[in-house]
Amino acid sequence: MSDTTTDQRAQVPGAAGDQTLTVTDNRTGQTFELPIVDGTVRAMDFRQMKVSEDDFGLMSYDPAFTNTASCRSAITFIDGDRGILEYRGYPIEQLAEQSTYVEVAYLLVHGELPTQQQLDDWTHEITVHTFVHESVKSFMQGFRHDAHPMGMLCGSVGALSTFYPDANDIADPDNRHAQTVRLIAKMPTLAAFAYRHTQGQPYVYPDNDLAYPGNFLSMMYKMTELKYEPDPRLERALDILFILHADHEQNCSTNAVRAVGSSQVDPYSAVAAGVAALYGPLHGGANEAVLRMLTRIGEKANVPSFIEGVKAGNEKLMGFGHRVYKNYDPRAKIIKASAYDVFEVTGVNPLLEIALELEKIALEDDYFVSRKLYPNVDFYSGLIYEALGLPVSMFPVMFAIPRTSGWIAQWLEMVQDKEQKIARPRQIYTGDRTRDYVAMSER
Repeated sequence: MSDTTTDQRAQVPGAAGDQTLTVTDNRTGQTFELPIVDGTVRAMDFRQMKVSEDDFGLMSYDPAFTNTASCRSAITFIDGDRGILEYRGYPIEQLAEQSTYVEVAYLLVHGELPTQQQLDDWTHEITVHTFVHESVKSFMQGFRHDAHPMGMLCGSVGALSTFYPDANDIADPDNRHAQTVRLIAKMPTLAAFAYRHTQGQPYVYPDNDLAYPGNFLSMMYKMTELKYEPDPRLERALDILFILHADHEQNCSTNAVRAVGSSQVDPYSAVAAGVAALYGPLHGGANEAVLRMLTRIGEKANVPSFIEGVKAGNEKLMGFGHRVYKNYDPRAKIIKASAYDVFEVTGVNPLLEIALELEKIALEDDYFVSRKLYPNVDFYSGLIYEALGLPVSMFPVMFAIPRTSGWIAQWLEMVQDKEQKIARPRQIYTGDRTRDYVAMSER
């Protein structure tokens, strides 16, 4: 790349002033001026750089999309260096303190905070759609007793597309709205059914008298009582957890939803792809890894030796650092306070003392500070889920419930974006070429 120009400059339409990038192709000596828009250059602008007429043109190579913007989005903003997370421009700290998950879901989907009437209507819509078809229950019962809850959730979410074949009409705004409500409403029901199935317990139907998080707790834990009354502290802590996990920009599962959705498939199939991506231990299973680490450390006295093992490369410190955040994960600060509210009800998790000691060292030790290894949201969420009596296999399921609103908001944005086409990345072919078939007798 160069700031100099040559007589062979090729200017891309729209390039003007200092908002351009001047590139010299040293293979040909030709110089190109590319427009910079929103801090980016279009990858297709490089295609004009060829060494011959039959050359395909220059491509960019970016495994895992570490420096490639795949879309324009107005949903979630993250500044990883400053530890900022905003939904539609609203700081996550304010939403966690003053809002509810159902209200945040409205914000993500519609772009604005609702009026009281809009929130009442939205809440009613979601509440009356929490029930699933009885055949879904039969479908769930077909899984083995030891099936992983995330596998069950992935399969049952995808199966919803067969119950709502009208969902294929993604060009109809009213139809998109109907599927949006159904997905947000039914995800906790499917998640609770998956949990009860693994426990060998009868499924509990939704209770429309309860709020969104309280209803989920009822479907999870109701036994023989006539009416399940959720503890308000647990209900609020769960609501905050749901808010924190609602969306997180173009992460692995959101990218999966957008990529699959770009084929114009129904939203249930697209969201099932998101659940499948979240299933992986590098994404939705990260808090499970934290819990296993704390359990293996065993007690506070063992923390120093574990830390030395991390520095020596013999141990992995789970729940610290983040692909995006290079500062303290803002969600971790909020979730830490919620953990104490949960422990007031359930009793203090014995692993908390180990977690606090690890956090203390990581925030003071130059080894971790210099590497920007701050606690992330997974560090405390696993402690909360264990305090609620959930097996580790349910941890990613608890992630998928609130992330559904983010997935569907991203899907809605994608299907209405005229710039979006079916996702089809390029490749760099590294295999053999033009080989002659070898007869079986000659191999």
